[in-house]
Amino acid sequence: MVAATGNADTSVGHGELIKAVDHALSTHGRALLTGPAGAGKTEVVRAVAAAAESRRESVLRLAPEAADQWIPEASAAALLASVPGAALDQLSGPQRTAIALLRREADAPRAGRDHIALRLAVVEVLRTLAARQPVLLVLDNAQWLDAESTDLLRFALRLTPPRVRVLVAECVQGGAPVGETLCGPGVPAVRVPPLGADEVAELLVRHCLPARLAGRIHQASGGNPRLALALGHSLAEAAEARDSSAHHADPLPVSGQAREVARRLLAGVPAQARRTLLLAALASRPTTSLLRRAGRPDAEAELAEAERAALVRVGEDGTVEFTAGALPTALAADAGWPERAAGHAALAAAVDDPVQAVRHRALAVDTPDQWLAAEITEAAAVCRRRGQRVLAAELGLLAAERTPSWLAGEELARLVAAAEDAGWAGRADLARRATRAVLARDASSADRVRARLAVIDAAGQALGALDETFAYAMDEAAGDPSLQAAVQLRIAWKHNLSDGDPVRSRDAAAEAGRLAALGGDQTAEAMALTVRARMGRILGDTDAEEILAEALALPAPEVPLGMRNAPQYLAVRHALFDDRLADARRQLMVLLPAVQRTGSAEDVFEVLRSLTEVELRSGRCEAASAHARRALELTIEAGLSPGPAWYVAAMAEATGGSFARAAGYARRGIQASQEEQDQVFLSRSLHALGLVELATGEAAKAVATLRRVAALEAAQQVVDPSVLRWHGELAEALIAADAPGEAAELLDRVRTVALSLGRTGVVAALDRARGLCLSAQGEADAAVHLLEATAQRFDALQLPLERGRTLLALARVERRRRRRAPARAALRTAAEVFALAGAAPWTELAREPAPGEGGGAQVPAAAVLTEAEIRLALLVSQGASNQEAAAKLFLSVKTVEARLTRIYQKLDVRSRAQLATALRTR
Repeated sequence: MVAATGNADTSVGHGELIKAVDHALSTHGRALLTGPAGAGKTEVVRAVAAAAESRRESVLRLAPEAADQWIPEASAAALLASVPGAALDQLSGPQRTAIALLRREADAPRAGRDHIALRLAVVEVLRTLAARQPVLLVLDNAQWLDAESTDLLRFALRLTPPRVRVLVAECVQGGAPVGETLCGPGVPAVRVPPLGADEVAELLVRHCLPARLAGRIHQASGGNPRLALALGHSLAEAAEARDSSAHHADPLPVSGQAREVARRLLAGVPAQARRTLLLAALASRPTTSLLRRAGRPDAEAELAEAERAALVRVGEDGTVEFTAGALPTALAADAGWPERAAGHAALAAAVDDPVQAVRHRALAVDTPDQWLAAEITEAAAVCRRRGQRVLAAELGLLAAERTPSWLAGEELARLVAAAEDAGWAGRADLARRATRAVLARDASSADRVRARLAVIDAAGQALGALDETFAYAMDEAAGDPSLQAAVQLRIAWKHNLSDGDPVRSRDAAAEAGRLAALGGDQTAEAMALTVRARMGRILGDTDAEEILAEALALPAPEVPLGMRNAPQYLAVRHALFDDRLADARRQLMVLLPAVQRTGSAEDVFEVLRSLTEVELRSGRCEAASAHARRALELTIEAGLSPGPAWYVAAMAEATGGSFARAAGYARRGIQASQEEQDQVFLSRSLHALGLVELATGEAAKAVATLRRVAALEAAQQVVDPSVLRWHGELAEALIAADAPGEAAELLDRVRTVALSLGRTGVVAALDRARGLCLSAQGEADAAVHLLEATAQRFDALQLPLERGRTLLALARVERRRRRRAPARAALRTAAEVFALAGAAPWTELAREPAPGEGGGAQVPAAAVLTEAEIRLALLVSQGASNQEAAAKLFLSVKTVEARLTRIYQKLDVRSRAQLATALRTR
């Protein structure tokens, strides 16, 4: 009767929830905690009970199980069994007898028991306990209380003193909450909200599951922690069974524990509503009107029951959406074939889209049919023209399954087409399934290579685990230059993404170009030149732009394989690197509708990523955030590699949202990229995290993070500093960490390269860091002149956020030399620049203090002092002498004296007392 042990920890994200429950109990003495099964109610209850016990309250727990609801007074017996014996000694004889009979014979016939005495006994026990100390009565799984125990407790709780507080936790079942019956009307109800994607990622990491799956698991679980963990474990087990790592686009297996959790959630609705839910699960775009046409005349009422049980959401236009993606999968899996076939047949007659009608008719039968297979193939072609590549791949596989055995050639063609559609869409599971079928047949070398290339194309960033596929594809392409060129192109991509080796990537692209020219494939030749130009830019080759121009001169196909590998797109990236932002934006707006027509989710993501970066650098943070949200939604929906999307989200948040959220996205991007061996986006996510750490005053962390970026970029042989601009940030972090000498060396080295390549924006960013370096080295006047000039250069380059950051640096330098008016002016201008751009977290950094917060233009101590200086300042302000501080920090007394002088100058104080006051107010 106690809560089940061994439940997975689902307490992530419940900190505020626990506070809300505590507040309700403190204010009203009663609280009702509701939510679906697996939402984490038990974890919240345990936390609240533990807090009560720490305050020396008496805690009574009751957690009935499902079977207990059918045993009269079983829960009441379990509750009384947990009461200390001393509380029973003061009861009257009849009351003690009633309790003894209940505890000894809970399942015996109730006739002959003194129920009045039993009710009074429960009241007396609670009063006795409350007289000694406050009592918290915790009723978990209240939906499984038997009716007799519910009635008994309802009576007892009406008569208990205020020192008895009651927390009732129950699953949402669609009916009236038991908690209201127990505690009376108006009881404060606290609903357990679903976890967000960030919290699901934290939950997965805590349980050693791949974080890169967090987006899809969040979607499939609806934020239900128990279902999320079950899905994660099921996917990990499935991956282990096939001896490979779980792929980001694999379907989430709703089996084993995951199916059991889904069944528990679905158990809250009656059978009629479940039949309506099954039809909704089988439909691609369910609506109430479609379900009525398909034979469910009471669809609205049945869906309302499901909505009360938190299973679906019904929109104002009648659209039906399941709260967790695993629910329709579980419904379909638990239904028998006759029921599913009947559902598809009903939907085939009810849908108004001919493509969906064909799909449902195909799913309503399981026998080969030549004419039906032809119809499905035509429907797949329609989807291809619409850009619906996932549906095209699914229909292609369905057409192959419905093709009679004597049409082996048509079956093979449909399988290859399905594989290629899956490759376009990034659906690795469908690509693998179609390719396995191709390889199991008497397919030509060309068909086998095309199928294998589809698997590679669907893998996204996770190319590191496909060495065997590459080897087979190269072997089967022998003798066909065009096929060899296609394989070499993908090898070039792998060398860059997974191996972090732009030299090998450039060489493989050159070989791909030679083979493409030999085979007369100008599209492949242009893509090979594009890869060469991209790698050349990274490596600082002076002929990179000429190679790109050569690629652009070749005929451009209307729908290239992978817009991200087309010369038109690389031209956009180069415009972004060169700070030609207006040009980049104009070209991206042309490419966006083009990639949406292709049906390639990765192509759409790439354009959205570049739009986000362009808008951020242009100072349009709201537009950038919108593009980043779309990119993240697309990544989850299409099952793309999540590392790039989390990097994009991190940069959007770091500029226009929240530093805390940006750090969360960046850490998830780091983990996902590490799991997929994606060196390129690993360095980018680390850069995003380092930027946040620098902005929030965590200089030592920023140095460590950005040094990892430097090491990765060195390993990848990146020469051009405009591709990923981490150099200035690392220099600023080094200066803040009291290492201006190392920062100066870095700046000199990178500045030489940037000047030789003509990267004016990079030079300006380096000069901002150099201004801070000059200030740290005691050359304040030179620092001010350089920073003022740098702010003007950023203004001319139309890079407002970079200008704002430079003005912040200028304010810091002016403050350090006690020039408050110029510091205030620089801060005010920076705040205006950031506010106009919508850069919320930076606007806050530039905020002037309100009246009473201290001297004008005050900069936080963390932004003025280095970490080494902060440590010393804290010790001295707490009363340490120079000698004591030197001993604790392992410094000489002379170094302490010199550093303390700098601290006094920076904070404009003249004594230890003033120093302590300044640290408190800052």
